[in-house]
Amino acid sequence: MLVALLMGFASGLPLLVTGSLLQAWMEQQGVALEQIGLYALVGLPYTLKFLWAPLLDRFTLLERLGRRRAWLLAAQLGLMVALLLMAFSDPLGRPWLLAGVALLVTFFSASQDIVIDAYRRESLHERELGLGSSLYVNGYRIGMLVAGSGGLIMADQIGFRAVYVGLALVMLTAVVTTLWAREPEARHGHPQSLKEAVVAPFVDYFQRPGAWWLLAFILLYKIGDTMAAAITTPFYLQLGFTNTEIGAVVKLFGFWATIVGGLLGGVLILRWGIQRSLWWFGILQALSTAGFAVLAGCGANLACLAGVIAFENLAGGLGTAAYVAFMASLTNQRFTATQYALLTSLMGVPRVLAAAPTGYLASALDWPLFFILCTLVALPGLWLARQLSRWVQESSDDE
Repeated sequence: MLVALLMGFASGLPLLVTGSLLQAWMEQQGVALEQIGLYALVGLPYTLKFLWAPLLDRFTLLERLGRRRAWLLAAQLGLMVALLLMAFSDPLGRPWLLAGVALLVTFFSASQDIVIDAYRRESLHERELGLGSSLYVNGYRIGMLVAGSGGLIMADQIGFRAVYVGLALVMLTAVVTTLWAREPEARHGHPQSLKEAVVAPFVDYFQRPGAWWLLAFILLYKIGDTMAAAITTPFYLQLGFTNTEIGAVVKLFGFWATIVGGLLGGVLILRWGIQRSLWWFGILQALSTAGFAVLAGCGANLACLAGVIAFENLAGGLGTAAYVAFMASLTNQRFTATQYALLTSLMGVPRVLAAAPTGYLASALDWPLFFILCTLVALPGLWLARQLSRWVQESSDDE
């Protein structure tokens, strides 16, 4: 379980390195806003990682370390080198060189995610997936906090170049974790040819009953939550909250509420099981989204903001823990890396597509109606959550 937490930290740390941290550095250097926006494209490896995941399922770099740990060590060392290269890049003078280096960071980060997801699935028993996933999610969020909030704070003190060097050194904790962890036992074997590694995972998945419905569930379960979260910062500012209030309540206080939600989610999943947890946590997620409509009526009231944020982040932590555990449970351990990469790639699609029109919707509907719409958008995902037991049972019977 400690390994799940530490690997979650290693997975979450690089995410904001090419996101908010890089955007702040480029803004400070005077890079045009349009160009900063284009840098979002360096995140494409996170949505395309299923393309090279079969290679990580099929081949072993170093027999002594084992299939998973060898690939994980390679990805982490590559990530450290890419972070050091970013530290000595020039956002204004050579922006396209910086874009290439940032793409290296996201490639190695996505590769690390592929192996960590596979490692967690193969090293935890079915009953441990819920708690293990919640610890992973909490470690992930701590990593994001260190790179995002911590990186921005330190940049004011020591500059962005030193921050990137520091984050590269922090990744040494991931290397130590990889060397310390035990290689999971390949109880179900692994692909013996590249063709088997590429084709068999998809054939295996789509042969199961309800395969397309399960994919629809993964796409829709958190879509309402995602739409609401995409546009909340302008919402807070328009209500009259200051940047300091948003940072203190939404970012810091909200972070701890998410951590509590993730831990509580892991414990409840152990008691209720993954499928029942997804249903109840999904209801809480939808209600917490409706809470923003209540906040719109309260105005710039800090107590109301704190209450809504606490509920929303707690529910989000619960839902994410169950969501990640469920995706892990869907994978065949013979093709863990490829199938998990496919599912998590799909999970990221709504984050991009559903977030895009939220500004137009909020302007057209006003804030209360917009957040009520986001709540209603969550209903198809909840309906699908009610059907999960039937599809999963049919899949078990078919096996």
